Amino acid sequence: MIRVLKYVAIDILKNKIVIAYTIILALFSWSVFSLEDNAAKGILSLLNVILLTVPLVSILFSTIYIYNSNEFIELLVSHPVKRNKIWTALFTGLSLSMVAAYIIGAGIPLLIFADFNIAILMITAGSLLSVIFVAVAFLCSIITRDKAKGIGLSIMLWLYFALLFDGLVLFLFFQFADYPIEKIVVALSALSPIDLFRILVLLKLDVSAMMGFTGAVFQDIFGSTWGLVFSFTLLALWVAIPFLISLRMFNRKDL
Repeated sequence: MIRVLKYVAIDILKNKIVIAYTIILALFSWSVFSLEDNAAKGILSLLNVILLTVPLVSILFSTIYIYNSNEFIELLVSHPVKRNKIWTALFTGLSLSMVAAYIIGAGIPLLIFADFNIAILMITAGSLLSVIFVAVAFLCSIITRDKAKGIGLSIMLWLYFALLFDGLVLFLFFQFADYPIEKIVVALSALSPIDLFRILVLLKLDVSAMMGFTGAVFQDIFGSTWGLVFSFTLLALWVAIPFLISLRMFNRKDL
């Protein structure tokens, strides 16, 4: 497993797409903080970019990489190596590479310009967000053997979590605005890792005060220490569940 992990990690880190992703993320992060006098405004601008680009690059690159590695995976399966070790090594290698690219690209500028606690929160939650969409990519790639369908499914899931989910929640909120559904909206937010990441950062920046009673509910649930633990537990479940489902399917799949 260690050899497979080492090969995958080195192969990905040499990939020009990952290098370009790291450089572009770094350039944007440094430029945002350099142009803004207020670090909080820079964090908000960077947050919007992270919420769109990090999930998109993680899920799309991982899906394409798995399909392009089909022959390599079949070769490993033909050897006396357990399937769960092969799949776990691939997942770990891709996850570490995406996390390293995120930390180098956005983490270093955050540590330099932002408040330390907010920087650590964004680095930790952003790293988990990268791993979550790598796990979702593994699930998409194992569901169908057709590369075009797998990539299309990955893009559709990214569109759902990044854009459509917020629209559905807002629609629900406005349709039932006369009813006390704030706690239901909070519960629905747990169904999207991107929303969880956004809420954690906004609460740390005290922007929730601009959200009225709903913001107060968010602050009450996610603002405490136990709220942070609960939020990161949910993010960890978003990593574990898609990956474990894909691992079970891979173990049973006829290659």
